[in-house]
Amino acid sequence: MLARTAAMTQPVSATDAAPLAIVILAAGKGTRMKSDLHKVLHPIAGRPMLLHLMDSAATLAPERQVVVVGSGRDQLERAVGDKATIAVQDPQHGTGHAVQQAQGALDGFSGDVLVLYGDVPFVRAETMRAMLDRLHADDSPAVVVLGFEPDDALAYGRVIAEDGLVRKMVEFKDATAAERACRLCNSGLLAARAEDLFALLARVGNDNAQGEYYLPDIVNIALADGRRAAVVVTDDDHEVAGINSRAELAAAEARWQARRRLVAMADGASLVAPETVWFAWDTVVGRDVTIEQNVVFGPGAVIDDHAVIHAFCHIEGAHVAGGASVGPFARLRPGADLGKGSRVGNFVEVKNARLGEGAKANHLSYLGDADIGAQANIGAGTITCNYDGYFKYRTVIGERAFIGSNSALIAPVRIGADAIVAAGSAVSRDVSDGELRLVRAEQLVKPGWADRFHDAMKKKKADKKSQG
Repeated sequence: MLARTAAMTQPVSATDAAPLAIVILAAGKGTRMKSDLHKVLHPIAGRPMLLHLMDSAATLAPERQVVVVGSGRDQLERAVGDKATIAVQDPQHGTGHAVQQAQGALDGFSGDVLVLYGDVPFVRAETMRAMLDRLHADDSPAVVVLGFEPDDALAYGRVIAEDGLVRKMVEFKDATAAERACRLCNSGLLAARAEDLFALLARVGNDNAQGEYYLPDIVNIALADGRRAAVVVTDDDHEVAGINSRAELAAAEARWQARRRLVAMADGASLVAPETVWFAWDTVVGRDVTIEQNVVFGPGAVIDDHAVIHAFCHIEGAHVAGGASVGPFARLRPGADLGKGSRVGNFVEVKNARLGEGAKANHLSYLGDADIGAQANIGAGTITCNYDGYFKYRTVIGERAFIGSNSALIAPVRIGADAIVAAGSAVSRDVSDGELRLVRAEQLVKPGWADRFHDAMKKKKADKKSQG
């Protein structure tokens, strides 16, 4: 499956094979993206495509991971942190030359090496494991390549094979007409033992149409030595689809979302209009959850069983407990935590705030940096004034408190349990339990003033019109 989320990814059982190193090639310039952001850091489902790939590879428990970069090293170092070693390819002389740049980072390593591509992010861990298992089959191939059979083979390199054994690898530009007629294409991914990989790479030349050192040439060299090379064929072309442009990025996003929606529904959630719901890579959705139209989840959203997400909501970094209701037109920002049976209604924004069980904020409110007790009621237009331009402050509202409409709670402030804040109040001091707080200016009444004002303005307007 293409969709890989934290909730969906499961460890893949390893064989008793040698230790594993992952080499991810990310040295391409990505000129078709036309972006200052490195190509492999463009997000899908809110997560850089490179990290999708590394997450899948991590289920194989690699001993080392190396990312080979060209430009944009600083960006990649920040993105991968201590998850991988960065190796630099400069200048860039092809994929074979790129893999050679990882040799220093793998110094002293003895085991299997799996070569992946940072812009091919959705290779399944099961497929990676199949390649490694084939590498350790009884016939001990020197190299295992991953092939695929697209409907249109385009300009992909070809894998000439018979009964799963490779007879020849050839780049499209160097292929004959007969070789181009072969539908089995080279994904670029391969597996080999470290000692074989770098020994074969040392013998690769650049006598080809591009004058580059092609990684697939190690297969032909191994074959010339009388050794075997094998091909594993994926049954899902999208698994090996490269992402090189904004259009391809959007297409990959659409495929990921379509599959993730199916997973959500298979797990017991109801999506009223599935094509309009957008998940993040780590969205967790429980059973008997209802999600209406045009809902967008950012990273870090957890929706418990039996919650309802009404139409046109945006939820990120938030937890919605069982039986709670959100929206329509609500926004939950990071740190929002809605208790069981609570309700956040239309045009309510919640940020770093907790609503207790059964608490309600039904209309047009901003609740930031707040603790709202169970069964409390927040009236329409209420806001917590949590920021003074320099620091954030917290508002605490007790259980069963009633906050009247159009109130401003000026933090730091505490509203006690069972307290009532009258509509239109600006509260800047604590309210005790059971207290009524009314903060309004005295109303001034001037009988007849409005009538005299209207008469005077109508006369002034008429005089101006007659003069003009």
